[in-house]
Amino acid sequence: MSANKIDFNKALTSEETLDPENWDQLKSLGHEMVDTMMDYLRHLRDQPVWKKPTREARHSFNRAMPTEPQNREDVFQDFLQHVLPFAKGNVHPKFWGWVEGNGTPFGMLADMLASGMNSNLGIGDHAAVYVELQVLNWIKEFLGFPMDASGILVSGGSMANFTGLAVARNSIPDRDIRVKGLFESPSRLTVYGSTETHNSVQKAIETLGLGSQSFIRIPVDKNYQIDMKLLREAIDKDRKRGRIPFCIVGNAGTVNTGSIDPLAQLAVLAKKENMWFHVDGAFGAFAAVVDELKDEIKGLQEADSVAFDLHKWMYMPYEAGCVLVRDKKLHRKSFHIAAPYLISHERGLPAGPESFGDYGMQLSKGFTALKVWMSLKEHGTEKYKRIIRQNIAQAAYLEQLVNQSPELELMAPVALNIVCFRYMHEDLSNEELNTLNKEILMTLHEEGRAITTYTMLGDAYVLRVANVNHRSRKEDFMQLVHDVIEIGNGLLADGFKRDRIIKRVI
Repeated sequence: MSANKIDFNKALTSEETLDPENWDQLKSLGHEMVDTMMDYLRHLRDQPVWKKPTREARHSFNRAMPTEPQNREDVFQDFLQHVLPFAKGNVHPKFWGWVEGNGTPFGMLADMLASGMNSNLGIGDHAAVYVELQVLNWIKEFLGFPMDASGILVSGGSMANFTGLAVARNSIPDRDIRVKGLFESPSRLTVYGSTETHNSVQKAIETLGLGSQSFIRIPVDKNYQIDMKLLREAIDKDRKRGRIPFCIVGNAGTVNTGSIDPLAQLAVLAKKENMWFHVDGAFGAFAAVVDELKDEIKGLQEADSVAFDLHKWMYMPYEAGCVLVRDKKLHRKSFHIAAPYLISHERGLPAGPESFGDYGMQLSKGFTALKVWMSLKEHGTEKYKRIIRQNIAQAAYLEQLVNQSPELELMAPVALNIVCFRYMHEDLSNEELNTLNKEILMTLHEEGRAITTYTMLGDAYVLRVANVNHRSRKEDFMQLVHDVIEIGNGLLADGFKRDRIIKRVI
């Protein structure tokens, strides 16, 4: 609809706003909201880790879209009744599912401040832009990445991987893919990573137009690290048949087991082969700050690009991901597009630092950096180092408990903070053990005892504990082992036998 079709005299007769008529009432409600969430976080241990949304709660989300205003207090009560009690649970001390951090109270407040400012970091000379630039410099210093590298905060590891791989694709010499596209390249461009590489890498490769067949998955060794010999052979084979190997992806903490690829060796190989070296460090990149692990993570600083999440092993509230790129010019070349409405000026709001829109897909970009900036100032890097080390020590402790328990079996080496194990019984086949362990996991969840998740290692279904939880304590892992054994023994005692196991669960 064009503007001249609107009767502006009628529309402007009574102008409105979305601000409150009574600021003091909203202020009072805001204080109540803050108190509610602080009490909720303070007393997490008194709550089950997870509760399935009730039928009433689910039904409440099928209501018609409101056409008229509702009382704010009623809206908040709806949240208290139907939303908050059925949270995912990843703020809880006994949540070790997937790889999900649990945030902090101060980070929550920082998000409130950021929402109040409602800054768009896409372009302009304003404080939020400088906050993100400082955060990026702090992160580069923290991880030992070159200070002249570029970077950008993004939603999470998936977008960080996409951004890094987009720069990798666009940096291929003599191809000018950004202008000509892939149609000018008759040879397949290939990316290499282990079979343990996160699926976001494949999504990025597909989205970038390369096709999933361009992602060459290399088998892993017994420690779930990429097999260097097979990688070299694959690159050589592809070159001989006319393909163009252009990128190697290394894992700093695989999502299944937490294994770290030999990053230093990958960096050397990538340089020798004139290939881009991208590191998916979604959570494991921050192992680089722990002195005892620096040798294992060595090579991260040699990457051409590194993707990681701050909402995982830096405990920031969602969302907060990041990508760093060694070559700032190549990074900018991959995303910059001149537009008359984005021209920088000498003065005024259009002046200031270069637009973040020149370094990523987003022009509309929220003030994610504020919670990172405030959290780093609140705790300092040394405390983060201690808690990361604490999580690793807790995983080692859980490994010890598993090895000491006849009813449990460790299923993979514990490299960082991920422990894969299962309940074991010698009278059950592997298929039956898989079904039994799945039932144990679902029972843990439904009874609100703990959230572990799961994966398949070979043909074995295993319970998987990924510890990026600053609230977990030693006794929580003792209780987890006790609960797994108790549930497993109880299921077997309750007739969970060979002749019934498949029918009961599947």
